[in-house]
Amino acid sequence: MTTAKRVLRNITAGIVALNAAWALAAEEKIPAGTYTIEKSHASLIFKVDHLGFSNYTARFKNFDATLQFDPNNPGAASVVATVDVSSLETDYPDPKKHDFNKQLLGAEWFDAAKFPKMTYRSKKVTVSNGNRLHIDGELEMHGIKQPVVLEATYNGGYAGHPMDPHARIGFSAQGSLQRSLFGIAYGVPEAGSKMGVGDNVQIIIEAEFSGPAWAGAKTAAK
Repeated sequence: MTTAKRVLRNITAGIVALNAAWALAAEEKIPAGTYTIEKSHASLIFKVDHLGFSNYTARFKNFDATLQFDPNNPGAASVVATVDVSSLETDYPDPKKHDFNKQLLGAEWFDAAKFPKMTYRSKKVTVSNGNRLHIDGELEMHGIKQPVVLEATYNGGYAGHPMDPHARIGFSAQGSLQRSLFGIAYGVPEAGSKMGVGDNVQIIIEAEFSGPAWAGAKTAAK
């Protein structure tokens, strides 16, 4: 057998084995258990009205979340998430001109030196249309706790994958809060005016979670 034929045979055998492993992964049910956020595939974004001209957009880069989840009983899910306030990232962190990151982390806004962490805890999850989750939760921000609701969509997942030896699931979520209820009222416009920074803050979350080890990993490796 020539070297070229041997290489082709090995490639073909590899493709067949990989396809078999993928088929095995597709057949396995997503397990219940503890899932942790997969940081390289997660985003936490917020938007707030500025003068009525735009929805100013920024994000937090460093956050963690632990989720208890059973795809057969999503209403029993619970999540705890923490956000490193100092990981705030705007589109204008220019220390030579105007460091907007530093300004928003200052005492008039997030006051990160005094309140370095935000924490969100779910209290109740209500399921509708199979994959829609209404999450009643509590957010502690700026030293104050207030209820915050998230509307989430369960996007699905898998029990494991030949290139990913753990279960994986994903969600998209949105919510809103009034920042003044958390003691961050600087710049809120007077009633009937938009001259300032809005009180209502939109929250946008995209997140994937990694869970229990894939039972098919050993089979796929054979």
